[in-house]
Amino acid sequence: MNLMDRFIPKKEKLQIHYSDQDLLDKMNERIISWLPSTPKEYIIVCIGTDRSTGDALGPLTGSFLSDMQPKHLRVYGTLPEPVHATNMEDYVNQIYKLHRHPFIIAVDASLGKTTSVGSIITDIGSLNPGAALNKNLPPIGDIHITGVVNISGFMEYAILQNTRLSLVVDMAKHIAALLKKIDQQLTYSKTFPDIVTSHKHQVLKN
Repeated sequence: MNLMDRFIPKKEKLQIHYSDQDLLDKMNERIISWLPSTPKEYIIVCIGTDRSTGDALGPLTGSFLSDMQPKHLRVYGTLPEPVHATNMEDYVNQIYKLHRHPFIIAVDASLGKTTSVGSIITDIGSLNPGAALNKNLPPIGDIHITGVVNISGFMEYAILQNTRLSLVVDMAKHIAALLKKIDQQLTYSKTFPDIVTSHKHQVLKN
């Protein structure tokens, strides 16, 4: 993202618990301030898999958001068609082939301190999916949103596997609602060609 195109001061990371009543308004304002002044194709990439409760935050968010039928956001990564470690590079390649100058918002689960569990964090720049599990995946996102689903520490894979699904579902619903709120404020209406859908389904599935 070219920060020189914006006429507002750069604002950094915002972290708010998902149950905070001001979450949508505060995060919406922050993310809108980060969007480029020149209209882009806005792409949401929700990373994760439904084979692990903690790691299901991304595909759950993608499915909830898709059900809301956003007008200006193209969603990749849902429960039926997750974007995960084994196919993410293929998805990223497809996105850059099918979308001209995409602006990507990446969504993923994360682990953190006990006091941060339940927090939703948004920040400028890409995220490194799979970092907690020592997976070497390409960074993704012009900006990103992460949800702290459990504590970090020893045996992160087991921790993700034993994360409470109710927490993950609630956080995913709030992130989807946030993205829908952003979608409603975007003025750039893009009619995507039918070829996008047909090519999308050729990417490796779970």
